[in-house]
Amino acid sequence: MADEVLAGLSKTFDAMYSSVGRPSIPPERLLKSQILMALYTVRSDRQFCEQLDYNLLFRWFLDMNADEPTFDASSFSRNRDRLLDHDVAAKFFAAVVGQARAAHLMSHDHFTVDGTLIEAMASLKSFRRKDENPEDRDPPDDPGNPTVNFRGEERSNATHASTTDPESKLARKKGQASKMSYSAHALMENRNGLIVDFRIDEANGFAERRTAIAMLDDNVVKDRRITVGGDAGYDTADFVRDCRAINVTPHISQTRDTRRRSAVDDRTTRHDGYLVSQRKRKLVEEIFGWMKTFGGFRRTRFRGRRRTQLAATIVAAAYNLLRICRLLPSPT
Repeated sequence: MADEVLAGLSKTFDAMYSSVGRPSIPPERLLKSQILMALYTVRSDRQFCEQLDYNLLFRWFLDMNADEPTFDASSFSRNRDRLLDHDVAAKFFAAVVGQARAAHLMSHDHFTVDGTLIEAMASLKSFRRKDENPEDRDPPDDPGNPTVNFRGEERSNATHASTTDPESKLARKKGQASKMSYSAHALMENRNGLIVDFRIDEANGFAERRTAIAMLDDNVVKDRRITVGGDAGYDTADFVRDCRAINVTPHISQTRDTRRRSAVDDRTTRHDGYLVSQRKRKLVEEIFGWMKTFGGFRRTRFRGRRRTQLAATIVAAAYNLLRICRLLPSPT
């Protein structure tokens, strides 16, 4: 399935590389390597290249001979910008979604949205005041792991930023410690729990609903009414209004907060389809669970939202490929 998708991207790869000069590593091989890293929980490019020396399964998937020399881990770093500039990961993911639709595995009318936090490649020690002059800092007691005392200091995203990854934000889940994070958002179809869209945004209180509307607006058909499930975090008047403006019926959970009234009334909850959406929406937790446990995406390995989006798209494509293979009938 991966080879079939990559064959359709040949023109894109031809535009990425020059026809003269020294032979380079095929971009298809680098992209398929990222798929293998997600499928087999390989935590770094360097570890993958080490395993490529002795793992015959990896070599078979990459169309490499048993005695063919492996490439260096720096090949991923040098070619990552090319993948970003030509939007290869997004095209690969879109082609995988197209395979699922061609096999009639995806619903066209019923979807689910949800979000989670992805830990950024930055520590809390790098969260410094924006107006701080680096020259005014005291010399570290340990250059590799300096001691930092933030006791009594009020820190927020409005006044502070990470010196390692300025695009990450300080955020936390309820009952957990705050960490430098990005927010990850999934649009899932409800028939088989396949990912239709997956996006990375900054971690704040509005990104979840804003990104959900953007994904729905880009991926759903406007000429017929569809439904979208979600948890109580989407139960706000503006989200419900924006959904109905693009012909989407919000099958979201009603809030249990007694201080405010739910934006979803009995006109929506009285239908049997609402209960079906509430049951199906829990499948999206399996997506995030697989990505963080097996796909190695509990914490991003890259700095910056753009590179984190590249990694997220590849992991989402790997999840879809795995699901499609399990859903399709076995070949005779």
